[in-house]
Amino acid sequence: MATIKDVAKEAGVSISIVSKAFNNYVDVNEKTRQRIFDIANELNYTPNIVAKNLSSKKQMTVGLISSGVLNNNEKDNNAFDIFKGVYTAVSESQFELSIYLIDSLRQKQKSYAQYCRERNIGGAILQGIRIDDPYYKELIDTNIPCVVLDIMTETENGLIGSVSINNSDASREIAEYLLERNHRDIVIIAGTIETYVNTERMKGVQDAFKANNLELDDKHVLYAQFSEQEAYVLAKEYLQRKQPTAFLCFSDLMAFGVMKAVKEAGLRIPEDISVTGFDDLLLSSFTQPQLTTIGQNFFEIGKLSALLLLDLIENRMDEKHVYAQHLLMERESVKTLLNH
Repeated sequence: MATIKDVAKEAGVSISIVSKAFNNYVDVNEKTRQRIFDIANELNYTPNIVAKNLSSKKQMTVGLISSGVLNNNEKDNNAFDIFKGVYTAVSESQFELSIYLIDSLRQKQKSYAQYCRERNIGGAILQGIRIDDPYYKELIDTNIPCVVLDIMTETENGLIGSVSINNSDASREIAEYLLERNHRDIVIIAGTIETYVNTERMKGVQDAFKANNLELDDKHVLYAQFSEQEAYVLAKEYLQRKQPTAFLCFSDLMAFGVMKAVKEAGLRIPEDISVTGFDDLLLSSFTQPQLTTIGQNFFEIGKLSALLLLDLIENRMDEKHVYAQHLLMERESVKTLLNH
């Protein structure tokens, strides 16, 4: 395999000139640069990106640290769409993308900061990370620029940005959608209590109830950990005791579990019970009936996060918290009740 030394020898220049040619230094004559590139092609020489980063003063790699891609539900393609958005934005820049896939339940021993330093990463996007993750807390206290998805971190560190939809507004919107259709006996299928999105979605639902002079009873909030199976089990148990008019779910996956439990109980959606989701997964427009939900554009969220990170790295930043658009997707899983 050809080395930089071989290219320099063949071109009759020093190793540092070859290095400068590949790093686009302006003090290399254009003719010389082209000759070096031609020889490199002939010899099948490609500069080692990691070595190039380590030797250059400027860090030209960004990292995507994600726990979402390794989730075990094939119906959930959010993390993959985020990855596509990140990749699209980074590939249109001067930067390289390095990907670190983790499983938050079986966390590897390598910390995120260590991963970034080993690869000379200039900034990182964190997706699917919990706020109680010690590696996350360690990373946001470093001098590495970071963009976190679905967490709004209040920190003095000016190198931290975040991207998400306005979860509180979105859940308030879907709760009001049910309340406007005269639903009062609503069960909330919430996610994981420790997550930022769960807190924000809970806040939005409570705001909608308060605005309608209603109180949300804790007994009507079931935590299903954003799991389809857990939502199915909890809804099934609940339906053995009581029949609400609607289930408001904090994710489409959980809504799929609830729909299964409702149908197994011999009830119809939406005639007997209405169901709403959150996310607008691909399958949500193919369920029977089609699921009313909150649409998030995960590709756009990924793209925005990469653009925000590049701005943080280049120090051209005004806004550090970016909200992506959301949309209420009105389909067939909600019935309007007669006002008694």
